[in-house]
Amino acid sequence: MEKVYYPEIEVLLKEVTGAEKVVVFDHQVRNIELSKQGERNAREYVRTVHNDYTAKSGPRRVTDHLPAAEAEERLCHRFAEINVWRPIRGPIESTPLAVCDAQSIDPQDFVPADLVYRDKVGEVYRFTYNPNHRWSYFPRLERNEAILLKCYDSKEDGRARFSAHSAFDDPTSPRDAAPRESIEVRALVFWPASQ
Repeated sequence: MEKVYYPEIEVLLKEVTGAEKVVVFDHQVRNIELSKQGERNAREYVRTVHNDYTAKSGPRRVTDHLPAAEAEERLCHRFAEINVWRPIRGPIESTPLAVCDAQSIDPQDFVPADLVYRDKVGEVYRFTYNPNHRWSYFPRLERNEAILLKCYDSKEDGRARFSAHSAFDDPTSPRDAAPRESIEVRALVFWPASQ
């Protein structure tokens, strides 16, 4: 993962975003069958509408993963946290990922929530129901396709800063659909000081 896949993700994110630096810091494999069997590196699907970071926890990732002096400098300029989500085995036949149009989310829909680990407490956004939310998903996503979820953007100029998303039970899935196997890689993306 760290020797081959992480560098591939760095190249992809630099090409797509124009970033000058990308730091991949984490990944999650989602496979419900392996998770039920107790496989340490496989997790269940997240079926609650959420965003992985908040206005508070997004910047904290920079200080978590960069040397202090560099983090201090990088926090003065635009950066983002982007998840690259894709199938391990495709096409996705069940429990796909849905993404909410950021323009359909009102500020009062955001609810900060603690994410408690053994050694720390993180913070994510959960979302209240709003009938104005507009949702999209990508049926039958193949392993050579990826979704980029911008889960935090430091730029506060009206652009989308967060990506509400969730796994869901697709009623059009075949009864014998294979369980979804996916991977999400989390990365910090830094632009030049001029942006």
